[in-house]
Amino acid sequence: MGAKNTTRNRSQWAPRWYLYGGGMLLMTLALSISSLAQDEPPAAADSSGSATSTEDTVADGPAATPASGDVETTNAEPADIERNENAEKTPPTFLGQLVDSFNNIGASFTGVPGALGAAGDLLGDKSKPVSERAQGAMDLLFGSLVGVLASVLFFEVPIVVQGAKVPLILLVLVLGGIFFTFRFGFINIRLFAHSISVIRGKYDRADDAGEISHFQALTSALSATVGLGNIAGVAVAIAAGGAGAIFWMWVIAFFGMSLKFSSCSLAQLYRRIKEDGTVLGGPMVYLDEGIQQRFLSLWPLAKIFGIVFACFTVMAALGGGNMFQGNQMYSIVSTTIVEPLLTSGDMMHVAPFVTWIFGVLLAVLVGAVIIGGIKRIGEVTSKMVPAMCIFYCLCCLVIILTNAADIPAMFASIFSGAFSPEAMFGGMIGVLLTGAKRAAFSNEAGLGSAAIAHAAARTEEPVREGVVAMIGPFIDTIVVCTMTALTILITKTHLDPATLQPVADKEGIELTTDAFATLGSWVPYLLCLAVFVFAYSSMISWSYYGERAVEYLIGNRGILPYRIVYVIFVILGPVLSLQAVVDFSDMMLLSMAFPNIIGMVILSGVLAPKLKDYVDRLKSGQMKPEW
Repeated sequence: MGAKNTTRNRSQWAPRWYLYGGGMLLMTLALSISSLAQDEPPAAADSSGSATSTEDTVADGPAATPASGDVETTNAEPADIERNENAEKTPPTFLGQLVDSFNNIGASFTGVPGALGAAGDLLGDKSKPVSERAQGAMDLLFGSLVGVLASVLFFEVPIVVQGAKVPLILLVLVLGGIFFTFRFGFINIRLFAHSISVIRGKYDRADDAGEISHFQALTSALSATVGLGNIAGVAVAIAAGGAGAIFWMWVIAFFGMSLKFSSCSLAQLYRRIKEDGTVLGGPMVYLDEGIQQRFLSLWPLAKIFGIVFACFTVMAALGGGNMFQGNQMYSIVSTTIVEPLLTSGDMMHVAPFVTWIFGVLLAVLVGAVIIGGIKRIGEVTSKMVPAMCIFYCLCCLVIILTNAADIPAMFASIFSGAFSPEAMFGGMIGVLLTGAKRAAFSNEAGLGSAAIAHAAARTEEPVREGVVAMIGPFIDTIVVCTMTALTILITKTHLDPATLQPVADKEGIELTTDAFATLGSWVPYLLCLAVFVFAYSSMISWSYYGERAVEYLIGNRGILPYRIVYVIFVILGPVLSLQAVVDFSDMMLLSMAFPNIIGMVILSGVLAPKLKDYVDRLKSGQMKPEW
């Protein structure tokens, strides 16, 4: 059932959109002019500890300054040398940075023909096994595609401060979160307590249309986001941006709550309920039907957005939601359990068979759940996700409380690192971007994936489901990610014990494993269990996302073939090392944000009055809980 055409006079909205558009244009021009005016570096740049400080020059060693015994003969005058040094210290201009970003896109396209040729040569090399040739050729082909997509998605948009750049996808996600937070009057604060009541089931009505409860919809969506990003991704953020990155993860998660509210409310508003009671909903539906109903003249854009989003979802489900999860799951299980067992028994020669056996068993576990659809997925995740989150957070709390004396200093490092690194501006921007990246990619706010699960919730109040959904980023980032972060910071596993400097030779999951090992050599096995459950729950939820997208594209006839293909990919995930294929699917996941956020901005005028009506009825007492 879709939303009815709004009866509001479109002319009433025009002044507001002119104000929005004009304000954004003026802000962009102001930033551009300010950046172009930076012909000289700030006076305090040399003394603030920035990248051009004396310490950095000395650290560069002979490459930066010749040793006294090896002075080279030069005809340069002192004035020329001084001018060259000043030129090196001058931050790149806005236009120079913009040209570099466009050059990166061009370079990525020029590499495609070479990759195609190399793949053809590899396939024709009869001296190598067929499987090795096929895998190598796929890596080359998808690797070139990833390069092209990355140059667009991560197109570096210059900003004013210290020549810093922001990836385009991150800019869209962050600005989208800020826009909807202000557009809906900080809904993430105003209805936070009400959302807890709804999740507890106080407003559940068995006769409402839908397939699962509010709580099951939330756990189904959380099962797709709470995973390796919360365990390994947070460690990466700390290693790259220091403790201060955690603060900015909290900030981005706060704004991301409004993004989740918007997408999941719209998914309920424009969902399709079939005769058998099953539901088809999500961004592909509201982008298609919602935009057409609001602005009929934009129907070609609406169709394109819906189809493109659905295609992105299918590819993201098969790769990042399936193969990547299985591959990383086996990698951790193998390192922690399988390899030590095989090594102790001198049985490493059977390792390839173990990989296949693991893949088949995992496929059986996944297939047993996804064959039952969203109802079965909701039943499983409603028990598994809360239990695993509580278990994981309790383990982290034990580690934190064991080092309780260090808690004040730990929180001090988070806030000091967020606002006053070596250089107040350049350093802070770098830390902010690191934290924002990990938060946006962890809770998936703005990508629209969670809206597919929330569309199936039993309710006649679209806004109510959006209120439930907005708790997702809070649990995912502000609770679970914070537990991981505090565990790593308080155990100092991200620092080299000798120098107390950040370690650079460890993967994110290794830092978390080392933090858990401080309680005992057996505790990493608990982390292994948590990773397995988180990854498994992500796989079953993403199967549903891809299934709904396939149904939108080709109808019910595509569901069974999709499920078969999905289970086959589950088997191949632990076996194959097609990293480029997985990277390609991750790019598809991030690409979902572009049509989704643009579409939600267009439809925000539909949702705003419905939110006001809901809040008015709630405050007046017209809306009463069932118990």
